[in-house]
Amino acid sequence: MVDKNKLARQRLKLFGEGIVADILKKKQPVIDLPVRSVTNVKFNEKSGTVQLGNKMAQRFLFNLAHAKKFMQTVEVAKISNDLLKEEKHASLRDVFYMAKRSIAGTKTNIVDDQVESDKVIEDLELISDMSREQLNINANKMGSVAGKVIVEDKGDKIDWSKLGSGGWSIPSNVEEIQFAKVNAQYVIYMEKAAVWERLHEDKYWDKHNCIIMCSQGQSTRGIRRLLQRLHQEHGLPVYILTDFDPWGFYIYSVLKFGSISLAHISDQLAIPEIKFLGITADDIEKYDLKKHFIKLKDTDTARLKQMGSYEWFTKNKLWQRQFKMMKDFGSKAEIQALSARGISFISEKYLPEKIKNKDFID
Repeated sequence: MVDKNKLARQRLKLFGEGIVADILKKKQPVIDLPVRSVTNVKFNEKSGTVQLGNKMAQRFLFNLAHAKKFMQTVEVAKISNDLLKEEKHASLRDVFYMAKRSIAGTKTNIVDDQVESDKVIEDLELISDMSREQLNINANKMGSVAGKVIVEDKGDKIDWSKLGSGGWSIPSNVEEIQFAKVNAQYVIYMEKAAVWERLHEDKYWDKHNCIIMCSQGQSTRGIRRLLQRLHQEHGLPVYILTDFDPWGFYIYSVLKFGSISLAHISDQLAIPEIKFLGITADDIEKYDLKKHFIKLKDTDTARLKQMGSYEWFTKNKLWQRQFKMMKDFGSKAEIQALSARGISFISEKYLPEKIKNKDFID
């Protein structure tokens, strides 16, 4: 088995040695890295995922526009290397504070806000070809899961079916988790914790022998990787349940195809085979949800237009129909609108019927 800690340190060492070599040769120190923007993102139809293109950029030390970002990159690489040496992990917020200080003799900070350090960490992923989790940098926990699953995590056995009302809190890094037992037919991921709590209280996962998982809004990397592992390692179908709005559709898009900002690790996160359960425009009609409409804002309309222009949606007639119907409605709707038909309508009728009838969008 490959020692990921050792490999990460080796790659960070090579990065540092490259800079030192330039200095010893009296050359301008330079960092080469792929361009991370929509102009360098391609849709690979064969894999069904968003991938980074071949455009490269250079970051020079003796360039006024590059110097600060160059320094930030080296600083964060040092922090990661120290964490790997000590075999400790830090949060994104920790790394920001570890890097935030004034440069000696100046009033200029290495980083001024966390956005800067977060972006540098993503650059470091490209430079080292290692994920931030493999560089011992984690994000906050923002998800819950329940089901008939037992995992081993750091020597502890955890039964997802016996963790009370809160379920298991999904960690940022799920690479070292081992599945001791998985008894499920499928996974439902939902964007809202409130909906997950309804399904959990109704024991939907027990009655229908499945796994229920949620975040609060956009899914974290830990959640995306856990979903991918359950799908790839255990062959479980994955269904997505979001609001009927452009942002809910975007969550589905990111989970299925990958995201533009993280195109460099789509193979570790995307699940091209996932299905969208709802809420759909057809559900709006079928369950008479128009009375619960929320008018689209300008930002919603702009996101809807952007979604429709994505290469991975342009040829999909089913999704183009959904986009058009939402535009024609001029409105969106929340999953919780189903509660108007009964507090447990979603768990007793809506989801069981849709899954039984294979009423989903690919």
